[in-house]
Amino acid sequence: MSSLELWPIGNCQVSGLIDESGAIVWGCVPRVDGDPTFCALLRGDDGQDAGTWRFELEEQVSISQHYMRNTPILVTRLEDVHGGVVEVIDFCPRFQRSGRTYRPVAYARIVRPVHGSPRIKVVLTPMSGYGAQLAHITHGSNHIRYLVERNTLRLTTDAPIGYVLDERYFRLERPMHFFLGPDEPFAGNVQHELETMCQLTEAYWANWVRGLATPMDWQDAVIRAAITLKLCQHEETGAIVAALTTSIPEAPNTQRNWDYRYCWIRDAYYTVQALNHLGALDVLEKYLAYLRNIVDDAEGGAIQPLYAVSGAKEIIEWEAKDLCGYRGMGPVRVGNAAYYQVQNDCYGQIVLPSIQAFSDRRLLRMANMDDFESLEEVGEMAWKTHDQPDAGLWELRTRTAVHTYSSVMSWAACDRLANAAQHLGLEDRHKLWRERADTIRRNIDEGAWYKLEGPDLDDGGAGGYYVASFGGDQLDASLLQMVELRFVHAADPRFQSTLQAVQKSLRRGEHMLRYANEDDFGLPETAFNICTFWLIEALHRSGQDEEARRLFEAMLGHRTKSGLLSEDMDFETSELWGNFPQTYSLVGIINCAGQLSRSWRDWR
Repeated sequence: MSSLELWPIGNCQVSGLIDESGAIVWGCVPRVDGDPTFCALLRGDDGQDAGTWRFELEEQVSISQHYMRNTPILVTRLEDVHGGVVEVIDFCPRFQRSGRTYRPVAYARIVRPVHGSPRIKVVLTPMSGYGAQLAHITHGSNHIRYLVERNTLRLTTDAPIGYVLDERYFRLERPMHFFLGPDEPFAGNVQHELETMCQLTEAYWANWVRGLATPMDWQDAVIRAAITLKLCQHEETGAIVAALTTSIPEAPNTQRNWDYRYCWIRDAYYTVQALNHLGALDVLEKYLAYLRNIVDDAEGGAIQPLYAVSGAKEIIEWEAKDLCGYRGMGPVRVGNAAYYQVQNDCYGQIVLPSIQAFSDRRLLRMANMDDFESLEEVGEMAWKTHDQPDAGLWELRTRTAVHTYSSVMSWAACDRLANAAQHLGLEDRHKLWRERADTIRRNIDEGAWYKLEGPDLDDGGAGGYYVASFGGDQLDASLLQMVELRFVHAADPRFQSTLQAVQKSLRRGEHMLRYANEDDFGLPETAFNICTFWLIEALHRSGQDEEARRLFEAMLGHRTKSGLLSEDMDFETSELWGNFPQTYSLVGIINCAGQLSRSWRDWR
């Protein structure tokens, strides 16, 4: 049965997910939102070998997997009943070559005999058209060509071509090398080139990690999360996708199956914020370039919630009928109709990461007056929409409201523009944006405050608490972000009463729901992992470190063997659900570790 025990590999151009058997079961070409050449993850459990690539060891009895230290290079060790051992090295090449980053649309696999006389079989069955058909095959003396929709991939190998084509077992007596990449002649000796590529790729990632400012505690968890977040960036444009997959259900048989292979302005904001805490400025710089193009193309400053990694606006949603879904739980959706929703929080999420570029002298390109003027157009939209109904950050499809989170993000946009204007010496603009921020604050305090009366006044004297939407009485976990966004201080009685109310309504043991009321698909059945991390942050900021650490350790214990998390979790069984790996969830690991860790000074 399919599971989310998956190991991502990638190079910021393509990515792949490898399951517990060592098979590539998910991978799209020529980029993350492309046709899934490897789509076995969403073919259900039909028993057919299609949409996968694996090395099958005859009479296998055990398997173990691990990443090479501080890299996304996966090592899978297979052992047979006779003691024969095979090692598979999986990676997508990434290193500097000829003055630029070499990151081809390619998967590299090296298979080495370690002990005994192991016999293996190569099963390579790429598909085309979202699972519609197997790729058409042609071959030469040392390569096989797979014709997939709009792309042709060439496998170059020093393994016997006949054995690969026939899927025949053969004795592995020497290392064999496989490069599935562009349809062009492979330059050089495949063995030498792939061994060199592996070494250079390992060195690239080790040096990237070496530049991270990690906390003292939980370093391994933070490093793995950071590497995987970087894999979620499409480096060509700078876009950051919410996850590498589509249509993993948020809960069993719920139809909550969405395509997350696109750049949500909100998710990307949280990603660059977390990586910025670690000093990974390369991701921030590329994403800011992506944002500048988005802002330039915006009509009247209006921003969509999400865009294609290319920056394209239209992301038509449709269903891939030839894929039955994760564990057979369809539909498999391609595209995402949320692109035409109104989600007013996105204006703040453009302004906030962009403001750093006005003062951070480490950046290769600092922001200038043209950038400020462009951001003011975004700020104008934040100001105009701060008290207007929208679908909200949870992307409700059939209802709207004036969501508190969206309004607080609009406040943050105006607040940060005021700060930037002051830094630039623009006193008139500073005054304008400060006045607007103050007005939005007053509107939030009036519209989003739920006043308690009589016996309900058990809230520490605040007299009420903030609610999820203006004039409403329901709660959602995004209210916990009011401190992170600097709208209120953690010690403020209003926030403490809100924290108390949110926990009472949404906490389920060690987990947090995003909201408890019915939505377009009924009542939520799983916890939303980032909300649990938001709770941990709120507890820490409120001085409840012991409880915060306990919950954080519990969340780390729910990670996959690869050290990652998906979007959702069953709050009773702790089984992972939702798209994988989810940037939100990895952000939570990094942020909470940074806040809860001991200082390096304590150790020195």
